[in-house]
Amino acid sequence: MSKDALQLLKRGVEEIIPEKNFLEQINSEKTLRIKAGFDPTSPDLHLGHTVLLNKMKLFQDLGHEVIFLIGDFTGLVGDPSGVNETRPVLSKEQLDKNAQTYKEQVFKILDPSKTEIRYNSEWMQNVDPSEFIKMLSSYTVARMLERDDFSKRYKAQQPISIHEFLYPILQGFDSVKLDADIELGGTDQKFNLLLGREVQKHYGKDQQSILTVPLLEGLDGVKKMSKSLGNYIALDDSPDEMFGKLMSISDNLMWRYFSLLSFKQMDEIEGYKLSIEGGTNPRDIKFLLAEEIVERFHPNSGEKSKENFINRFQKGKISQDLKEILIDITSDEELLTRIMKESDLLESTSEAIRMIKQGAVKVNDEKVSDTKFCLQKGTKYLVQVGKKRAANITLN
Repeated sequence: MSKDALQLLKRGVEEIIPEKNFLEQINSEKTLRIKAGFDPTSPDLHLGHTVLLNKMKLFQDLGHEVIFLIGDFTGLVGDPSGVNETRPVLSKEQLDKNAQTYKEQVFKILDPSKTEIRYNSEWMQNVDPSEFIKMLSSYTVARMLERDDFSKRYKAQQPISIHEFLYPILQGFDSVKLDADIELGGTDQKFNLLLGREVQKHYGKDQQSILTVPLLEGLDGVKKMSKSLGNYIALDDSPDEMFGKLMSISDNLMWRYFSLLSFKQMDEIEGYKLSIEGGTNPRDIKFLLAEEIVERFHPNSGEKSKENFINRFQKGKISQDLKEILIDITSDEELLTRIMKESDLLESTSEAIRMIKQGAVKVNDEKVSDTKFCLQKGTKYLVQVGKKRAANITLN
């Protein structure tokens, strides 16, 4: 493998475990099986998912076999990674519906002719009790409780359901059934990925190498991009929605997005930083990022979306230099009508209700029609009222 190809593979990667084994694999003549799993717990793939998907596409371009695993069985269990309470269990019907949208959206990035799409229900629904017992004997309760999120919950006397212990073992069993050579995942998946190596060893298989990638922060710049938090950019967003959301991120967060999402060379990105130090408006650099991302998912739309954005925000409609407003709330969410009053966008909640009913209110460039619409704590929103009033509002 060339030095340039190796640098591309390593770009944005948090950890490679074990790196020596990984380098031996990619420098061999073997066609590797690259696995990444996605539980269909929501209907949309978003830009946060593409950090990993772009890495899969790179392996694909290098001639390796890529497996996009849809966790329609593990989704019934629920991944305990990074949570402080048991996740709600989705119905099989919900998971199946979401899985179909995943299957459709993933080919915005991966080559369909070179992608192996699998569902872990293929083997899990046929596992007999004796096989299940063998699988569970691959790890101990003591080792499971060493996991940081389990340990914290146990010490805090917060419930841990038995089925949550199963999840990382089931994920490891997927690697056994798929003969995975390398598994990719977010940094929050490190425990699961490492345990997968133990399960493979338990079954006499060669142990996979692991690549972890960072979790992309959402529009608020604080929490990871997530549909449940409303801080995400969906792959199915319209070109103008996608462009507007990207332009709403902070100037500091822009560099994180360039690093993890852009295909531009790192020295070119460093050049952008230097140009800002020399006086270039950060907005103009952000235009480059937004145009690149929109063009990737909506070919021949990037430049037009930029024009539309300029027309909306700079030609006498809404100023690009929006107010940055921080509002403290005591609960996890607050009514949009109250937020508009607190931010002085409108004089009263009754006026806010009236403007929503008139179709004059947008949040993150999407029209709001529900007068009970809520904004989530810890999230940044672009709130527009009519053509000339807008602000970037963060709930703290």
